[in-house]
Amino acid sequence: MRDKTTSLTHSAVSGMVWVAWGSGANALLKVAVLVVLTRLLSPVDFGLVAAALVVIGFSLNFSQLGLGPAVVQRPVLEPRHISTAFYASTGLGLLVGAVIWLAAPLIAQFFHMGQLVPVVRGLAFVFPIAGVAVVPDSLLTRDLRFRLLANRDILAYAVGYGVIGVPLAFLGWGVWALVAAQLAQNVVRTAILLRAAPPLLSASPSWASFRELMEYGVGQSAARVGVILGNQADNLVVGRWMGAVPLGLYSRAFQLMSVPTALLGDVLDRVLFPTMSRVQDDPRRLTSAYLRGIASVVLLTLPAGVVVAVLAPELVTVAFGSQWQGMVAPFQVLALGMMFRISCRMSDSLSRATGKVYRRAWRQALYAGFVFLGAWLGHGWGVTGVALGVLCAFFINYLMMAHLSLSLVHSSWAQFAQVQLPALRLTILLGGVTLVIAAITRHLALPPVAGLLTGSVAALGTAALAVWLAPKLALGEHGFRMYDILRSQLLARLGPARLGRGSA
Repeated sequence: MRDKTTSLTHSAVSGMVWVAWGSGANALLKVAVLVVLTRLLSPVDFGLVAAALVVIGFSLNFSQLGLGPAVVQRPVLEPRHISTAFYASTGLGLLVGAVIWLAAPLIAQFFHMGQLVPVVRGLAFVFPIAGVAVVPDSLLTRDLRFRLLANRDILAYAVGYGVIGVPLAFLGWGVWALVAAQLAQNVVRTAILLRAAPPLLSASPSWASFRELMEYGVGQSAARVGVILGNQADNLVVGRWMGAVPLGLYSRAFQLMSVPTALLGDVLDRVLFPTMSRVQDDPRRLTSAYLRGIASVVLLTLPAGVVVAVLAPELVTVAFGSQWQGMVAPFQVLALGMMFRISCRMSDSLSRATGKVYRRAWRQALYAGFVFLGAWLGHGWGVTGVALGVLCAFFINYLMMAHLSLSLVHSSWAQFAQVQLPALRLTILLGGVTLVIAAITRHLALPPVAGLLTGSVAALGTAALAVWLAPKLALGEHGFRMYDILRSQLLARLGPARLGRGSA
């Protein structure tokens, strides 16, 4: 059993290396593009696209009905399931896209933004494009082809936003630079998927196959509705009751917080969901994977969130300019919730892998309600009040999803808390050091870039020193184990290259 668990862990970590490469490179591209576009475009441009994406993101779920995850999770996948899923996702993409295009005036009226109509209609073309990509993407994920998926994401984003979006923004296209970038990214992504994994459509689609896929897909889709509402309810409140400029500020703060969480969250989800699906009937291995994963996730994100919150004034000024100071306070609040969001992604992967999508669904519905309520109660205090309300929703969802995960792996709250203690110790150490350094640099009136670099180097140096002097104390048992496995994986990859250079 130990050998199997070790093999599972090594396979997962190996997959994470490739996904981390793709997500990491993608995250760096997103940060670079975000910095450039924020200096070229106005808060109104970002606010319009953010308002449109509230509707697009929510409706995209109905154009796919959980068909992709159903293809990944299904124990026995037959050609008839593939054909049925492809035709269904493509047809639904066309249908939902047409509905959104026609409903654009009503959407603009709801947000009190007349200029939103053409933006929504332009982004409606995302639906048929994404519908075609559902099955190829799912087949590659099912086969654990993470290297191809990672490189796909990098290329699609680079072309969409780097080659299309940034030049159009320079040329003065305004909001249409963002719309064109979004559409181009989806086109490139779909083209790569179709070339890499063209769905075999030899079998005829059937209603029976559709029902079999929907046994899982409906629950997945219902849970996905809660996730999307939870991700967009705050934008809905800000856009509907506060306007385009506050929405532009809040959405930029949220996106900046989301870059690292999306990076790690995508790594976890893309690797752990298919990996756990393969061992969904082995509770012991699932328990080990979950506790080890939670320990590692919290170890990375809790200290990082606190350090980023402390250095937020310098980070925003250096990256976006002094005119975006209005996003500092909401960004600081949201950064403190990074750990809650990532931990929920871990629980999300576990619940989907074990087929407990309906138990996940009602929790996500509650989470969406808490996000809306928190944002609504906080909007009277501006975007910072909205961020505080959303942070409370993050924490509640963290507890709800932890409860679900612990019940699935038959673990206890005591074990759950114990594996996170090393992260708490490291957070207190790094947060304290960063706070002192930031206070000194601000007192000396150093330039923001100097303060940011000094604080970042101090935090990283302190972390490295703690791991070097007392690795097991700093990382904990599970964190040290993951660190050891990751180091061995990297050394194994570097070894052949070193030997080749030595023999030459």
